[in-house]
Amino acid sequence: MMDPSAGDRTAPEAALVSCIVPVFNCERYLRAALDSIFAQSYRHIEVIVVDDGSSDSTPEIIDSYVGRIVALRQENAGPATTRNRGIEVAAGDFIAFLDADDIWEPRKVELQMARFRARPELDVCVTNARNFWIDELAAERTRFEGHRITKELPAYLSSSLLARRRVFEIAGRFDQTLRFGDAAEWFTRVEAQGFLCERLPETLLLRRIHHTNRSRLLNQASRDEFLRVVKISLDRKRLLRRR
Repeated sequence: MMDPSAGDRTAPEAALVSCIVPVFNCERYLRAALDSIFAQSYRHIEVIVVDDGSSDSTPEIIDSYVGRIVALRQENAGPATTRNRGIEVAAGDFIAFLDADDIWEPRKVELQMARFRARPELDVCVTNARNFWIDELAAERTRFEGHRITKELPAYLSSSLLARRRVFEIAGRFDQTLRFGDAAEWFTRVEAQGFLCERLPETLLLRRIHHTNRSRLLNQASRDEFLRVVKISLDRKRLLRRR
C-alpha cells in the first residue's frame, strides 16, 4: 500500500476544488444547493452536477446553469455511483461533495482550505453540521426540541468532506454496492489506511430535513446497511491486526 503521508501536496491557495453534486428528483432544493456553492468566499471551484436519472424538472434547472457547471446525466444508479462519476471527470486537486438538498455556509471551503495550507500533511477535512426542517415539518422540529439531532453535530458525511484527490486514488472511491452507507464505509476505509483527517469546530454544513430524505423513506433498509458497514469496518480492523 502506498504511504498516505507521501505524494501530492499542492499549495491550497492555488488549488482548484472540484465540488460534485449528485442529484435525483430534487427540483425543489437543487437551486439553493448550487447557489450556496457559487456564494463561497473561496472562488476557485469547479462545479460538477451529476443527474442520476431524474424524472422531475431537475434537468431544466441544471440547464439554467449552463456555462457555470459541468453537467452529466446517467441512468439511475444510486448515490455512490453518481459521486464516483463526478470524481472521474473532476479536474481539481481537491474533491468536495454537496448533496442537492443540503447547503454550505459561505466560508465552508475557505476555512477548510486554510487548514490544508496550515497543515501540509493533512489529507481530509470535515466540519460540523446542523439539521434544519422545512416549514411543513415544523411540528416534527418542535417534537425534537432539545434532542441531539437539533444541535450542532460532527459531520463525517460526504457533504462536509473536502479531501485531496490522491486520497481517492489510493484508498479508492465509494462502494457502489451500498446505497446508504457508502460515505460511512469510505471514512472507515480512509481511517484504516492511515490518512490524516481533521474536523473543524465550525458548523459549515446545513442538512435539510424534508419528506423525501432517503433515510426517512427507506428507514429499515438504511439501518440494515449501516450494520453491514460496521461489520465491514470490524473485519478490516481484525485483518490489519493479524498482519
